[in-house]
Amino acid sequence: MKRRVAITGVGLIDPLNESINNFFARTIRGESSIRYFASKGDPVPVSIPAVYCADFKGDDLLGKHRTISMDRFSQMGLVAAFDAWTNAGFNVHDRSHKPNAGVSWGTALGGTRIYEQGLREMWINGRERLPPLSVVMGMNNACSSHIAIQLGLGNSSLTYSVACSSASAAIGEAYKRIRNGEANIMVTGGSDTPLIYGVIRAWDGMRVLSPGNEENSPSACRPFDKSRSGLVLGEGAAALVLEDWDHAILRGARILAELAGYGANCDHVNLVKPDSSGQAAAISLALEDAGIPPKDVGYVNAHGTATIEGDPSEIEALRSVFGRQAKELAVSSTKSTHGHLMGASGAVEAVITVLCLKNSIVPPTANLKDIDTSCEGVRHIRIGDSNKSDLKAAISNSFAFGGSNAVLVFKST
Repeated sequence: MKRRVAITGVGLIDPLNESINNFFARTIRGESSIRYFASKGDPVPVSIPAVYCADFKGDDLLGKHRTISMDRFSQMGLVAAFDAWTNAGFNVHDRSHKPNAGVSWGTALGGTRIYEQGLREMWINGRERLPPLSVVMGMNNACSSHIAIQLGLGNSSLTYSVACSSASAAIGEAYKRIRNGEANIMVTGGSDTPLIYGVIRAWDGMRVLSPGNEENSPSACRPFDKSRSGLVLGEGAAALVLEDWDHAILRGARILAELAGYGANCDHVNLVKPDSSGQAAAISLALEDAGIPPKDVGYVNAHGTATIEGDPSEIEALRSVFGRQAKELAVSSTKSTHGHLMGASGAVEAVITVLCLKNSIVPPTANLKDIDTSCEGVRHIRIGDSNKSDLKAAISNSFAFGGSNAVLVFKST
């Protein structure tokens, strides 16, 4: 018998250094966290619209004794995990959950920052050897390992790296472990810090980054709009605590929402070009897993990156799955306010979707003014639209390079 999975805690790194409630309130208002980001000390400086957590200080939040062995992506992930753990009503010093609690984490890039710093030290400063902790700081599973060690979670420490679907895949696989009776509690989510010179230049080389300047950066990300010009990179982390439903009830936990379904597949068509049929199949798999009909879904937190090909493909997938109902289906992309956080995006969007269900309200797609005809056929939520909704269920989409699709279905309680 499949076990129900409750969401009992959430946490995230807010780029403007506010509480999660204030972050959600800004998201509902469509207020952008995107600012103009300029690299420093680079041979050829880069300046782009981006989401940079300038006020995040790992040393202050975690202590130098921890951060000395942690890359920035691990620091952000651990802080988000601590916040979600305490939000779920657990004590970070309580180790009694060790055998039945685990970690499932997503990251697209891992500790790329520490490797770039190492290359700079060797090639620019002539250093012959790198710090001995470089490997353990840079490895992709570093964040999940730190979370497991610091919270004493011995059930599992798993890391998923499937580009932009990393966090959603990690959440979905954590859900499966609880549903199948392999764990009672899972800390899950994702973190990424792509705002480093090499990564920015690589994405710029693909010609998919939205241009901008100091003045217009907040509106640089325009999913589904005729004038959309590309994605906006961002850094960040988010975490959720998933728990066996009966376990949560027994301890008197507050249940925010239910994670009811997960669908994942591969387009197996093209390395970078999205495939709407593969995306539609992933959505259908998630709904089938949740055991709910499409008509019960009231909101879709879209992958919506504001790329020319990606946005129409996702809308076509939604039209395929939801049919006539698609015209009444509320859809928005919150990347318009928090940017594309790579492997962490699915976790941030999952947290937002959970809060939407809890508060019976959906966020708009900021900067969406003139809907592209190729993106028509759904009820796009824009700033100023009526967004109060008695939601029964909502889905969050993550579609990645490599054709990796991951869809999560959430239900209100």
